[in-house]
Amino acid sequence: MIDFITPTQLSAAMRLALWCLLFQTLILLQGCSREDNMATPPVAASTNFPGGTPTYAMLRVFYGTDRNVISKSGGRVVYGGDRAEVSYGTCEVSIPRDHRMGELESPSILKLEFREDPEKHVVLLRISAQEKGVFFADLGARIKASRDKKAFVFIHGYNVTFEDAARRTAQISYDLGFDGAPVFYSWPSQGTFEGYPVDETNIEWTQANLKLFLEDFLNKTDAESIYLIAHSMGNRALTKAFALLIAQEPLARKKFRELILTAPDIDAAVFKRDIAPQLRGAETLVTLYASSADKALAASKRFHGYPRAGDAGDNIVLVAGIDTIDATAVDTSFLGHSYFAESSSVLADIYLLIREGTHPNKRLGLSPVTTPSGQYWVFKK
Repeated sequence: MIDFITPTQLSAAMRLALWCLLFQTLILLQGCSREDNMATPPVAASTNFPGGTPTYAMLRVFYGTDRNVISKSGGRVVYGGDRAEVSYGTCEVSIPRDHRMGELESPSILKLEFREDPEKHVVLLRISAQEKGVFFADLGARIKASRDKKAFVFIHGYNVTFEDAARRTAQISYDLGFDGAPVFYSWPSQGTFEGYPVDETNIEWTQANLKLFLEDFLNKTDAESIYLIAHSMGNRALTKAFALLIAQEPLARKKFRELILTAPDIDAAVFKRDIAPQLRGAETLVTLYASSADKALAASKRFHGYPRAGDAGDNIVLVAGIDTIDATAVDTSFLGHSYFAESSSVLADIYLLIREGTHPNKRLGLSPVTTPSGQYWVFKK
């Protein structure tokens, strides 16, 4: 019988208990994200180096959202998980100076960190709501100041809060060294594991709003190089909104340089038959990142009964005109679902895709695989 537990034993026991809890949650609730959805803790007061140099970087990201406003106090807007009219604004997000590529640094109980600190974590520091006209004028000015007048728009997946969408967008922009305007569209995800059914309903509802947001993006800015990036369930809204917009404005393809679909939680057969034919076009490159180590998509497959477009292995989706990248070899997270933003290999590939727009055969780190059904690429081990 053990009379006491040493600090080392306690730490190991806590780790084991946390992993077991996460695994059980995934299986029972069909979890589909690893983003932290705890309530926002207080932000620690930041300190500066002597001379006033901040110990963290500050990124300004733009947003559109059809989430409801929970409160407005002290100049801070808080968004919830209910539906609302589209609203606009900017966020200021901190990136610690010792940030590691692919990391979305957050407070860790195991490190006895109980509140956010901009010097150590990626923190949403400020949300500034804007009127629509002011927003697009501000966004347009940022785009004009960039080389090639470029911007990217990120659409998050299931189980993601507004706060985590802002943080993830800043992290992606920082890691890619993106000099254009970083933008995200946040739809009313419940931000909980058990909210999957509601999220499925809301992502369908948001498609029309996202289509109008992208239409305004085209018509109210001078953007010439727009990159659309979606993750998980967010691919459902993006692919349908994009298809509707292109059908309405075919010339818009020239401005949408890349359509990047990461771990799409879409029925694979529906994607191949109904969605893919509407996405392909000479002006817009379409890249699909998939993985057979994605436990969240495996759970979604069990929940729905059919393979997802983000599956690899025997279910990998191969469609003429779409470059499929098998990222199984680079999965590092417990769920293997956020590899698009957490793997340095995938981030490096997206960097080359955006910067050079080159074919996968010419991108370092990828090897071609030829099958009777077509060709795809895998990351070299």
